[in-house]
Amino acid sequence: MQLIKTKFADAFLINPDVFKDARGFFMEAYNAQTLASFGIYPAFVQDNQSFSKEPGVLRGLHYQLNPKSQAKLVRVLRGAIYDVIVDLRRQSSTFGKWQGFIITEYNKYQLFVPKGFAHGFCTLVPDTEVMYKVDSYYSPDHERGIQWDDPELNIDWPVTDPILSEKDQKYPGFKHAEINF
Repeated sequence: MQLIKTKFADAFLINPDVFKDARGFFMEAYNAQTLASFGIYPAFVQDNQSFSKEPGVLRGLHYQLNPKSQAKLVRVLRGAIYDVIVDLRRQSSTFGKWQGFIITEYNKYQLFVPKGFAHGFCTLVPDTEVMYKVDSYYSPDHERGIQWDDPELNIDWPVTDPILSEKDQKYPGFKHAEINF
C-alpha cells in the first residue's frame, strides 16, 4: 500500500496493493495496522454505501460539526467519481482550499478525508457505487453542507448542471456555512 500526499497535511490518497491473476484480483481494502504505520488512526464505526444510476450525480459538499465530526475513507466499488475535499479548519494554512481526485473501480484509489473537511463527489459514469467508512456515527443534528458551486470556492467540477438532492440544493455558500473546526 502506498500513501500519496495531497495539498493538505492530513489528507491522503491511498494506492492499495492489488494482486491480479486469471481469476480476477485480490486487495486488502482496509487494514488498521497499515494505516497506523502511516500515522492514520481512525476507529471506524460505520460503513456507508451509495449507488448513483446516472453520470452527473453530485453528492455534497457534506460535513458534520464537532463533536460529531467525521474522518472518512472513501473508495469506489463500481464506476468512477470526481471526489472533492475542502479544508474547513480555520487555523489551517489551507483553510478554504479544495482538491479533487479521480477515483475509479480500476485505479482502486482510496481517499482518507480527515476531520474538519467538507466532502463531495460527482459520478462520472452510469451505475457508480461508492463506499466509505466513517469514525463517528451519523448525527442529523450536526450535519451541515456547503453549496456545491460556491463562487468563493470555485471548484472545477466536471459538470455544470448536476443531479442534486433537495437537501444539497439548499446548502448555504462557504461564507455563510456554519463551521466549528
